[in-house]
Amino acid sequence: MIIFGTRVYLHQLAILMLTCRFCGNPAAHAVRKYVTKFTLFFVPLFPVSTTYATQCTFCGAEQEVPKEWAEQSQAQAAGATSGTA
Repeated sequence: MIIFGTRVYLHQLAILMLTCRFCGNPAAHAVRKYVTKFTLFFVPLFPVSTTYATQCTFCGAEQEVPKEWAEQSQAQAAGATSGTA
């Protein structure tokens, strides 16, 4: 008997203050990376797909975003927290 399947792994890349396009409120948005991996006997082997999305913390609406935008947002958030004094 062989047990195989997929599992989704969530990586939070950044938190940004944006105006939500669904509820219209200025709120924090989590920029997330979803990686679906093929598993064999519950051991993740290799990624099958990767998607990026933002989620509004006010209303919970989620919107898919391009990879480039998500990576740029992550770099921008990392630069803001590094503390340039």
